[in-house]
Order: sequence, then C-alpha cells, then structure tokens
Amino acid sequence: MEEREHLLQHTIPQLLRWRVNETGDKVALREKDFGCWNSYTWDQYYDSVRKTGLGLRKIGFDKGDKVAIISDNIPETLYMAIGAQAVGGLSSAIYQTSLPEEIGDILNYLDVKVVFCNDQEQVDKVAEVRDKIPQIKKVIYEDSRGMRSYQTDDWFMYIEDLYALGEQLHQDNPDLFESLIDEGKPDDVCHFCLTSGTTGLPKGAMLTHRNYINMGLQLTAVDPLEDTDEYVSFLPFAWIGEQMNSFGVAMATGIAVNFPESVETSMEDLKEIGPHFMFGAPRIYETIRSQIWLKIDESYLLNKFIYKYFMKIGEEAAGYRMSGRSMPLKLRFLAWLGKQMIYRPLVNQIGFLRLRRAYTGGAALGPELFTFYQAIGVNLKQIYGQTEIVGIAYMHRDGDIRPDTVGKPLPGTECRISEEGEILSRSASVTPGYYNLPEKTEELLQGGWLHSGDAGYIDADGHLVVIDRISDVMHTKAGDMFSPMFLENRLKFSPYIKEAVIFGDQQEYVSALINVDPIVVGKWAEDRGLSFSTFMELSGLPEVAVLIQDGVAEINKNAEQEHFKIHRFALLYKLLDMDDGELTKTGKIRRKFVREKYSDIYEALYNREITEKTVEAFYQYQDGQTTTVETTIHFYTMEN
Repeated sequence: MEEREHLLQHTIPQLLRWRVNETGDKVALREKDFGCWNSYTWDQYYDSVRKTGLGLRKIGFDKGDKVAIISDNIPETLYMAIGAQAVGGLSSAIYQTSLPEEIGDILNYLDVKVVFCNDQEQVDKVAEVRDKIPQIKKVIYEDSRGMRSYQTDDWFMYIEDLYALGEQLHQDNPDLFESLIDEGKPDDVCHFCLTSGTTGLPKGAMLTHRNYINMGLQLTAVDPLEDTDEYVSFLPFAWIGEQMNSFGVAMATGIAVNFPESVETSMEDLKEIGPHFMFGAPRIYETIRSQIWLKIDESYLLNKFIYKYFMKIGEEAAGYRMSGRSMPLKLRFLAWLGKQMIYRPLVNQIGFLRLRRAYTGGAALGPELFTFYQAIGVNLKQIYGQTEIVGIAYMHRDGDIRPDTVGKPLPGTECRISEEGEILSRSASVTPGYYNLPEKTEELLQGGWLHSGDAGYIDADGHLVVIDRISDVMHTKAGDMFSPMFLENRLKFSPYIKEAVIFGDQQEYVSALINVDPIVVGKWAEDRGLSFSTFMELSGLPEVAVLIQDGVAEINKNAEQEHFKIHRFALLYKLLDMDDGELTKTGKIRRKFVREKYSDIYEALYNREITEKTVEAFYQYQDGQTTTVETTIHFYTMEN
C-alpha cells in the first residue's frame, strides 16, 4: 500500500526518473530494426526523453502546448509523448490509418502545435492539409527516407536535429529539465486519448498522470507482474489499451516494452520475444485462431484426428481451470498428455510459450473462441472498460473465468447498473472530461459516475454481463430484444467468416451481411479446384454460399431463443474496411453506416421474394482513384 501511494504521487516523467534511480542499467525498451533487436536501458530511455523534451522547448513548445503523434510503434513515440509531458505540454495520438482530412480536423480540434510522424506516408498526409492547420509550428519526422523534398522547408524537422537542439539546451542549462519535471503534478492532464468516433469527429478524453498510473497499479493488483517480464507493443498507440500498458503498467512495474519491426512482422517478432503478458483486440485472436485452423486443415488425417480428440479434452479441462475446480485424475492425465503432444507445440509456434496471461478488450470475444484459447493453455481473459477510464473497469480473475461475462470490478473501482440498465463506474482512473466539450462531459459524468453507454447487468456472482451498446440493442417487430454484437461474435467463431453485420431492428426476423475470410475460404476453394481471382469472385461462388449456410444453420440450431436465429443472409462482395468508413479505427462495425451504405442490399434481405440482385460495387484505391463495377448479390433464406 505504501509503494502504491508513493507511485501515485508521481507524474509519468517523474516516475521515469524514479525508475532510472532504481534500475537505470536494466533494459526498458527493445526495438527490432533491420532484423536486429536493439536494447535501451532506463538511463538511455530518460536521456532520449530529455533530448526530445528540451528540443521541443527550444523550437517554441510552451507549457500547455500539444503534440500529436501519428506513428507506428517505435521508441520515439514514447520519447515524444513523455518528452512533451516533461516540459509541461500534452501529448495525443492519431491512428496511422486516418485520412488527411480527418487528421486536419483532429489537429484543429485539439489545437495541436507540433506533429510527430514516423515516415513519409504520414508526413505527406499532414502536408496535404497544411493550409487548414496554420497553428502547427513543426512537423517532426523519424524516418528520413523519401524526405528530400521537405528538407529545404523549415516547417519540417528531422528528429535527430531536434535531439541536437535539446542536447545543446541541456549543455547551456543543465538543471532546466529536472526543474521542469518537478513542476508537474499527478492530477495534471497529460494526454488526450481519442474516442473511436463512431458517430462523427472523435472526442478527446483528457487523461491525467494519476489516471494512467492508477490503472497500471489496479491491473497488477489482480495480476502481478515482475520487472523482468516482457511486453510486445503492437497495438496502435492511439488506442487506450496500448497507452495503458506503455504509460501505466510499464512505469508502475518496470517491465520491458518491445517494439516489432513493422505491423507486418509483428506476429513473427512476437515469437522471438516470447512475452509474459499481452493485450490484443478480438480481431488479433480471431486471426491467430484462423491460422491455427488452417495449419490443422492442411495436416494429415491422423494429425487431424489427434487434434480434434485432444481439443475436446482441452475444452473439458479448461472448464475446470476457469472455474477454479479440482480436476479429476484421469482428465488431468489426459490434459497433460495433450499438452505435450498438441497444446505446447502449438502454443510455441504462435510465440505464447512464456505467456502467463493474455487479455482482450475493445469489443466482445465470442465464448467459443475464449474456450478455444483456454483449451490450448493460453490464459486468455476478458477486460471491459472505456477510453474514459483508461481501458479497464472489469476483468476476469484466475480461477474465476466465465466466457459469457467480463469478470468483476478492479480493486478501487466502483460499478453499478443504472435504472435504465446502463453500466456505470468510478475510480481514480476516470477522465476529468472531454477537451472543449463541456456538454458532452456533463453527459458522460452525470452524478459523479462514468456513463459507459453500454447495457448490461451484474449476475448473482458479481460478474458483469455486457449486452451491447444501449444505442445498438435491437428489438424485433414483435418486441423481442436481442444483441446484434452477440450474434455477430457467434458467426465470427466460424473460421470461414471474417466479419458479420446483424440487422433486424423493428423487422420480422434477423438477417446478416457476411464477409468470408479470404485466406481460409480461399484455401478451402483452392483445395476443391474452384476457380476465382478476386475476393468478389470468391464471395460469389455457390459452393462458398453452401459452406456459410451450413455454419449459419449450426448457429441457429443452438440458438437459445427463436428470435436469435438468422433467417436471411448475403455475402458482401468486398471486405468491410476502416478507410471506407465501415469500421472504426479500433475495428468496430459502424452498423448504421453499413446499413445506409448498402441500403439496397439491406432492403433485399427483408424481401423474401428476392433471391438475387445486381448492384454497383464502388471501390476506392489508396491513391484516391475510384472505380465502379456491376456484380450480382445472392440472398439465402434459412429453413428454421
């Protein structure tokens, strides 16, 4: 308790300094670059933050100014964020997938003064909207490749030049940086974390040093970490889950943060690190599960038989472990045998051999997928929370894991359900509010409680069951309530389905718009000699439709209520995409947007007489060019 209170009295830069004094020569960061891992101690970490912070001050970055970070996960993201905080400024992060116009709007909304980009792609986006962001003093870049055309323009600056300015200022005034750090207070706002922006421009949640550090302490009070533990940073830095770990958990515990070489190599780099804990959005775990399934499908018949047999054993054993019950001796032996023959080699292949705990959040994970990971020995647990509470309010405990819930409140977190069924919470990690949005802040923090916007209930054991967003909960025409997200997750457990959008609000039945998984279904089609060259052609194959139909039929067979059954579905000709506005930056479905965009398909889903329909497929390429082609959508009715 004393250590906890001690840590809570620090800002993030002050806590970084304290780590230097405690274990300055210990590795704090690793980065893979050109195939090699480079290590940086806490001493080196602090020196880089100092050079960055003083460099910012040298170019006119004053107390209260903001820096925006648009970057892949590299050490410089932390140097820039904490460096800005150390000299009295604030940091923020923008998703790398954001379009130029989005970036311009966010920079203006947050009144950003300096932008940090890791490469030419992101610099080009900022340059494209230069005339709309006159308040920006500098655009700083880390990777100089392709930047020749910008080098004669003082608006742009290479990060090494920023470091040089910072080092010179330190030489001229050796005590300045320390004195600036000392001015910080734990309750100062240090970072703006953007909400997902499902309904328009994202809101900037103001988060304090205490918010982050408290969350790191709350999480580790449930699941302790050692300062020798390893964490792999591959989630977007703009996501609260990544900030929670790199700001809060890392500073509170002293763990090492590892940065993969690129997004494309992150899973391979993960294997090399062998992390002790990890956070991942549901999509990551879904992808890994699909890859495992693909490898098994390619294996010999005997291997498939052994795998299926021991997976049933693993699922039974997982039930005992998750509930904290003692396992029968025979099952314990079979589970051990399965571990040696199947689970351990499998877990080793995906880099999870040293993994003690894995977490998922941001969206619900289907119970079947949850059980799968527990069956192979990956201690996957659900967390639940919002950006506005630094990511976590509820989480599972070891020996008390239930796939249909999100666990119990974190220590120091109060939670309750409002009369309207909304999930409310409060703790020392709750945001003071949204930047320059007083009305939205008042709505968010009514009565001193954080209003999640989610519907749910607390069961007899104190576990929280999340139903869906209050605004997304649907009712059939007969008045039966259902959660589209729940049904979508049931569909996505199929290795053949990548994404699904459920409809049915005020309709006679539930329908679905489905994306097949191009990798798994593509391999399935190739193995059967089916010809296709594009995703559109793959989705249009009658054999693929039958494959998906069988999966939907299985879900319908196990449906708890009649109105949970899917009566009609169609296979979409393109993958749902963030750039097309169909998904948020965190991968959540913008259901209303999808319904409006594909209104002709939606209407056909509710006309049983329509079995096929010719539509115009609109595509926009990365270079901005567009094209339109005609394609035929087929509609399938289930016999329920």
